[in-house]
Amino acid sequence: MDNEELTTKFTGLLKLENQPVAIKWAVEEPQNIGKEEGKSRFCSKLGKAMKGEIFYSTLEEEECMGGARYSGLKNMSEYPANVQSGAFMVPRGLYKNIPAVQRSRENETYINPGIFRVIIFAPLNKAEFEPDVIFMVLNAKQGMEILHANAYDSGTHGIGADAAPVCSSMAATPYMAGRVTYGFGDVASRQNMDIKEEDIMVSIPGSEMSRIVSNLSEMRTKVLFKDE
Repeated sequence: MDNEELTTKFTGLLKLENQPVAIKWAVEEPQNIGKEEGKSRFCSKLGKAMKGEIFYSTLEEEECMGGARYSGLKNMSEYPANVQSGAFMVPRGLYKNIPAVQRSRENETYINPGIFRVIIFAPLNKAEFEPDVIFMVLNAKQGMEILHANAYDSGTHGIGADAAPVCSSMAATPYMAGRVTYGFGDVASRQNMDIKEEDIMVSIPGSEMSRIVSNLSEMRTKVLFKDE
């Protein structure tokens, strides 16, 4: 099943309003995909792809320090001291003090720097590549059904993401853990993305997507998941 067929089946089963986004990390710039024009934040790139854009991005196109660090495009040691300590986040209201920032970072996931130069973004139905992570914005009921479909044949539980930026919680975490991840995003990403207040987020490792779609389809024949 190619990505277009997979998306059609998946969005139909869940009645999704938003397009799932395919994300892929690469060591070289692709020849058949254009580079993003200008700079934007990682979360804004997700929003662009949800609306149909296909592009790749490098460190030069990443506007957010967190986006560059968590996605593996830049090493934390290359940032100034106030970024490394997290001091800049205190007056913004994200944390009360530097110790709180440091403790939070101990539980945040990032892609190891120095491996990848490029991140590719596309709506899943137009992606001509195998995604590493598939990100989506949806409602709570749809998210719940994905978690049930993930557990349906495996008994595997998803990971609940915390207050980390979406470049960490909804991209780096499912990439590194290889598990379905769900969360609400962070305050900055929700401000930068055109999403509803009641929306939640789910990311699925690309390798798990076909299994989950197949499970959703079978679950629709069962009592608790039949279409109303």
